[in-house]
Amino acid sequence: MCVRVRSFLPGPAALPDWRQGPWRGRGGPRVTAVLAPLVVLPSWLSSAKVSSLIERISDPKDLKKLLRTRNNVLVLYSKSEAAAENHLRLLSTVAQVVKGQGTICWVDCGDAESRKLCKKMKVDLSPKDKKVELFHYQDGAFHTEYNRAVTFKSIVAFLKDPKGPPLWEEDPGAKDVVHLDSEKDFRRLLKKEEKPLLIMFYAPWCGHCKKMKPEFEKAAEALHGEADSSGVLAAVDATVNKALAERFHISEFPTLKYFKNGEKYAVPVLRTKKKFLEWMQNPEAPPPPEPTWEEQQTSVLHLVGDNFRETLKKKKHTLVMFYAPWCPHCKKVIPHFTATADAFKDDRKIACAAVDCVKDKNQDLCQQEAVKGYPTFHYYHYGKFAEKYDSDRTELGFTNYIRALREGDHERLGKKKEEL
Repeated sequence: MCVRVRSFLPGPAALPDWRQGPWRGRGGPRVTAVLAPLVVLPSWLSSAKVSSLIERISDPKDLKKLLRTRNNVLVLYSKSEAAAENHLRLLSTVAQVVKGQGTICWVDCGDAESRKLCKKMKVDLSPKDKKVELFHYQDGAFHTEYNRAVTFKSIVAFLKDPKGPPLWEEDPGAKDVVHLDSEKDFRRLLKKEEKPLLIMFYAPWCGHCKKMKPEFEKAAEALHGEADSSGVLAAVDATVNKALAERFHISEFPTLKYFKNGEKYAVPVLRTKKKFLEWMQNPEAPPPPEPTWEEQQTSVLHLVGDNFRETLKKKKHTLVMFYAPWCPHCKKVIPHFTATADAFKDDRKIACAAVDCVKDKNQDLCQQEAVKGYPTFHYYHYGKFAEKYDSDRTELGFTNYIRALREGDHERLGKKKEEL
């Protein structure tokens, strides 16, 4: 029998969900009062909010069917109902976030009916110190025993990418690095921490970041061990905390930002434990930050979602570059695209425009325009999408394309004059 664990409120009001629900035995009639004596709720479960997305399973056939129909399943096996309490509370919050991406089940191996299932799945909870097991199944087969941190963030990351690497904060060596998960965390740290902060913005896939992490960890450990520490090291996953990365104009990884007395300073290239410690003990005079592409004086029109259509309607020919500030291919193209915009700045019918897809207010726009990679170039005729530009991403390639459009205009105008 496969039963969904429902959310309960304290007291008797919760009981009808079990006693009067439409639960049926395998192939049998509707089960009503007959089941009542078997569903007395443990006191902890009646007061805990257990998500209805967590499925309680006791029949091997039900589990087999579930593993056959779902390709990403995490199963909690417990020695008893009470032993599952803390994990079920945590997994209830996880289940809400991974809904549609992963499935979470619970098997109580202390239950007589479920004991056979646990034995069949080779779950051994006989040791005194072992109360639960978390097993992951993928594509109908056992994948791995979950042995990462039993935290909300780690389990969510695992279920979203079961074969991906652990989170940085799961590394024991990173215990002295403060990991920031949101703008709220950042503001709280900035407010309470009197010492200077050195924050590393990184991306999990970034090779330079991976190389730098161990050095950053060692420096954090050294600072933590100092009697009079010169500062604190923190880290932000910019691919997850996009709003925070955008706020500080993070366009490449890794990027370091230094904060002292609430003020932000640019930091030179630092890559080793020695350099981190030297900087924290004696920060150099910070160089002026480099202006972003939008902040530079160019002929490129930088558009956002609310003015995109209206601006394009005013131009006969517009070549739009959809980009991400951190994208290396975009950085390489920007000078060529900027030079092209400058070359046609005196032609009122031509425009070269850019849309930063990382910005929150542009994400819906980029999705509507079917932007799937960076950079992407689209040509618009009076605001209407005409075609995707797939030629050379050089100044010559862009200018030849736009000149061809203008030559077509002149040819059509010449024909009209001849007809007159």
